[in-house]
Amino acid sequence: MILLFRFFSHWPLRALHALGAALGWLVWLLSPAYRRQFRANVAQAGITFDAARPAIGEAGRFVAELPKLWMRPQTESCLGNVQVEGQRHAEQAFGQGRGVIFFGPHCGSFELGPQALAELYGPITAIYRPARKPWLAAIEQATRQRPQLTVVPASLSGIRLMHKALKANQAVALLTDQVPPQGLGVWAPFFGQPAYTMTLAARLALQSGAVLLPVSCERLPRGEGYFLKIWPPVAGLQAEELPPAEGGPRGGPLQADILHVVTRINQAIEAIVLSQPGQYLWGYARYKAPRKDAV
Repeated sequence: MILLFRFFSHWPLRALHALGAALGWLVWLLSPAYRRQFRANVAQAGITFDAARPAIGEAGRFVAELPKLWMRPQTESCLGNVQVEGQRHAEQAFGQGRGVIFFGPHCGSFELGPQALAELYGPITAIYRPARKPWLAAIEQATRQRPQLTVVPASLSGIRLMHKALKANQAVALLTDQVPPQGLGVWAPFFGQPAYTMTLAARLALQSGAVLLPVSCERLPRGEGYFLKIWPPVAGLQAEELPPAEGGPRGGPLQADILHVVTRINQAIEAIVLSQPGQYLWGYARYKAPRKDAV
């Protein structure tokens, strides 16, 4: 399979995106369940189907561009076809000296985003959940690591590395609109409906004082590249803490504070999605119940 990835990695981006768009529409035509989930999520977000329709092809473009993004030589920059906006937000955030938490949704080229951010502001530690298919997990492990990008699994050891990075005024990156396993999230509003949402970004911010920076990486038409936008930081966060137990360690953030921050994170994600509804993965079961496996 990795040979097939190498083969497609040599294709022009425009050709890959054309192939991916056809793949996206093929999946749409063949899967009634996917169509129902897509339409239900679009309706919940309060936008028209016409506004979200391009996302059908964009979902396929995401898959088709993976060989080019993953198999790019380690010494080759990805910034040649990436336009960047909002760098002042990152510079101001790093200036506070407490680390930066880059986060975003499954929108546009969320695989390229961490690579580009790592070249701009590395080193960056990004967390991910390994694919369940062994062949895909092997490719992920072999190709996602970059000179300034450390990719760690969603585990206790990975979370420790993220804390260590923030303490050194480095950055971490994660996608916050996926449903975490049971016990690792809270029910928070997302487009007006409760969605089980990860608390990791909120806990990292409350415990370290790191700045929460939303990021989007929009796919430009006709294979012309990408538009990376660093949005204004999530503001108004106050870290109250539980009192220390008698003879024990200091407590962590209050549950009310975590819910507040998670809600603010979801609002930032909503703003990104509404700015580019034609690139969000609307087919994801965002409102499903969490799995019972744990980190």
